[in-house]
Amino acid sequence: MAEASMQSPLYAFGLASQADAVNDGRGVWANEIPLLGYISLRGNSLDPAFAEKVGAVMGVTLPVAPCSFATALDVKVLWISPDEWIIVCGRHRLGELLSGLRSALQGIRSQVADNSGGYTQVLLQGPNALDVLQHASVYDFAALEQGRVIGTTFGKSSVYAHRAGDGFCLLMRRSFADYIWRYLVRASAPYGLGIAAIEATGHAGRGVAS
Repeated sequence: MAEASMQSPLYAFGLASQADAVNDGRGVWANEIPLLGYISLRGNSLDPAFAEKVGAVMGVTLPVAPCSFATALDVKVLWISPDEWIIVCGRHRLGELLSGLRSALQGIRSQVADNSGGYTQVLLQGPNALDVLQHASVYDFAALEQGRVIGTTFGKSSVYAHRAGDGFCLLMRRSFADYIWRYLVRASAPYGLGIAAIEATGHAGRGVAS
């Protein structure tokens, strides 16, 4: 599908047309980071050849510590389990990284799959962002340390979450995105929700403009 015709899972909410610079007028600011590249990677982290070759292609050391992630330029690698990672990248780098990984890992027990149509991310920040997350999840987000990624509940669904600057990044499956966004809107109602202008920094971690 041509990129010009692609639509994010939250396209119908018209978030881009509502976006504004973050200010003190709202307690919660959020927006989707749409149409990134998502690669599912599986392999044996104890195999030095696997870790070395992945790191060489990604330009970042493969995170092998539980619940950790690593970033470099426009690539973010999230540890999901001892033999699984999600690689998030700018869409312009997706083909290059898929090809590079598949070529580098030939002959090494591994799996590389393009899951770009299956995920999206939402950035959440503001003085009441933590309150919203505590309404939505059983996880104690106040205890979430920088550099850690966790999988947890969000209402009746689930997300992978990590801190992003002074806010949080929520990675979710496309099929749950509509439900999670609506839940987030409801939970934010007491604090006031603003749609944050997203600042393009060229990578999976584009930031919220302040």
